Amino acid sequence: MYDLIIRNGTVIDGTGADRKAADIAISNGRIVKVGEVQGDAREEIDAKGKLVTPGWVDIHTHYDGQATWDPILAPSSWHGVTTVVMGNCGVGFAPVKPNDRDFLIELMEGVEDIPGAALSEGINWQWESFPEYLDALEAFPRAIDVATQVPHGAIRAYVMGERCNTDYAPTEAEVAQMAALVREGVAAGALGFSSSKTLLHKDIKGEYMPGTFSGHDEMLALGLGMKGLNNSVFELVSDHLGDDEEWAWVTEFQKQTGLTVTLIATTAPAYENGKMYKLAEQARAEGREIRPQAAGRPTGVLHGLQSSFHAFVGHPTWRESLAGLSHEDLLVQLKDPAIKAQLLSEQSVIQGGLMQDLPRLMGQVVPLGDVPNYEPLPEDSIAGIAKARGQDVMEVMYDLLVDNDGKELFYQPLGGYQGFSLEAQKKLLEHPNVLFGLSDGGAHCGVIADAGMPTFIMTHWGRDRTRGDLMSLEFIVESLTSKTAKAFGMFDRGEIVEGKIADINIIDFDALQLHRPEAVFDLPAGGRRLVQRATGYDMTIKAGEVIFKSGEHTGALPGKLVRRSDEGQSLSAAG
Repeated sequence: MYDLIIRNGTVIDGTGADRKAADIAISNGRIVKVGEVQGDAREEIDAKGKLVTPGWVDIHTHYDGQATWDPILAPSSWHGVTTVVMGNCGVGFAPVKPNDRDFLIELMEGVEDIPGAALSEGINWQWESFPEYLDALEAFPRAIDVATQVPHGAIRAYVMGERCNTDYAPTEAEVAQMAALVREGVAAGALGFSSSKTLLHKDIKGEYMPGTFSGHDEMLALGLGMKGLNNSVFELVSDHLGDDEEWAWVTEFQKQTGLTVTLIATTAPAYENGKMYKLAEQARAEGREIRPQAAGRPTGVLHGLQSSFHAFVGHPTWRESLAGLSHEDLLVQLKDPAIKAQLLSEQSVIQGGLMQDLPRLMGQVVPLGDVPNYEPLPEDSIAGIAKARGQDVMEVMYDLLVDNDGKELFYQPLGGYQGFSLEAQKKLLEHPNVLFGLSDGGAHCGVIADAGMPTFIMTHWGRDRTRGDLMSLEFIVESLTSKTAKAFGMFDRGEIVEGKIADINIIDFDALQLHRPEAVFDLPAGGRRLVQRATGYDMTIKAGEVIFKSGEHTGALPGKLVRRSDEGQSLSAAG
């Protein structure tokens, strides 16, 4: 007798093969038969009319702190994600000396916009070394699987102390110690090592994160710390991927180790004339794996009264009288005509960045609505609405902020949205070297809500897009499952194939829908975060156990820590 049989579903198995009608039999957390299944099971699920896919494997999240206190790991788990990879962008919480804990919290707060008070209250520090951190993750009960990487920021802080985020060049002995710590963490089960060399990443004091100015010799040495540890990954976020010098050491590392490199470019030169992708293609032609990551849509700031940012945050009246009010009291004040007139009469004291030309910025800011539109036209923007109404653009922004009990949120793409079209993003996502990533689940709590990226990709690119071609669901599912899993050395998941872990989504595809993000205050110490719900996931199954039904957690906690394995096709979740 099987533990579970899923019958009559339309299976898209994650291999890239065409969808098919099939039953799935599961025993001991593994898929044991796909096709026509005879016999009985302790539980049967009728998936007639539903898509049956592998659980999503999200390789770019920041649950490093949350994973130590939250067994659910929402919002990612609400969106069919059954495996998350943390430790991205060079930030994390191990290894750590007791007196450096606050520094790592401040670093995470600054780089990833996770409330420091929540991290301070929520994390129960039971570790110093990276292997001890893995043991703490392994001991905690959870709904979905977690895996992590060794972060450059924590490594530098551990070895170099207060000099870690300066332009001080480490000594040869310090580099050797850091490389040994990288190796220790990966040997113990980390999936790889991550680093950031972008000026975008700063701690809450405005200091650049450790590793930003690391020389090529240090980066190569730390990467070579993983040499011989099969299936490990080197992740790099960098401003310099348009520079030949950056590519030289990245390529040298890959040549010397044979390990996978995954890249996140943060400046335009890497994309000019497709440079990064041409170099990645050349590497693949030579049998080497260099894989850029791309999001399903451009990263965007969410403006709104429930966000940390909107058009009036730099106005004197806001800063002096309104910023500290509760949402309810704020709405009362903003509905006062005198307050409205005062705010509209003022100029922002923030004159740089996004705020230097607010009326022009309003041409890039779009109300999301109940059913978010992430590929808007110019007329959908605040400026477009103002033009149609014949009103001042800032007054329209003010009125829409206050409408709907102040719960509306407004999407502003930060890049990659030239010509108000996602066609360039589509070409990027379809590139054979690209990995779907950058959901940033667990991070950017005040201004971004992208953890539902898999649901967006399924609905927008697989069904709803009207201003260009769709992608096949077979390609999308493979890209969200087996491609990401295999790139990070997790060969036991991501496919509905006999012998694989039974991580499965049962989806009412016609009903699958993202909803407007909302602010909740459920982090430790009452911390706020923006989250986004979805409907249409009938069930999410982790290792053969139903963990979510219609978006609600069942109470099951079959999730494990995933440790790196040297074996090519038989990695298993720890436990």
